[in-house]
Amino acid sequence: MTGTTTIQKDDSSDGGRYIAAIDGAAAEMTYTKIGPALISIDHTYVPDHMRGRGLAQALAKSAVMDARKGGWKIIPRCRFMHVQAKEHPDWSDVVVFQ
Repeated sequence: MTGTTTIQKDDSSDGGRYIAAIDGAAAEMTYTKIGPALISIDHTYVPDHMRGRGLAQALAKSAVMDARKGGWKIIPRCRFMHVQAKEHPDWSDVVVFQ
């Protein structure tokens, strides 16, 4: 990634999103809470001018780290997260395929 990158998590009772900000623009990964210990990653969006910087991967890693810390699981429903989960067998402790 280039520039200054921060990842924030906006969380509510029914879902939320991870936001990666870089140079004043933002990429996001949204999720829905399915239960107290299960979320569904629903959508990942990176604006065209921000692609190729590893932002979507950083969002995915943040979700995985949070799941490990919080003791919950992730269903990867969006295409990007599904592919990433398949390519990272080391995430199998927190990823549930349905």
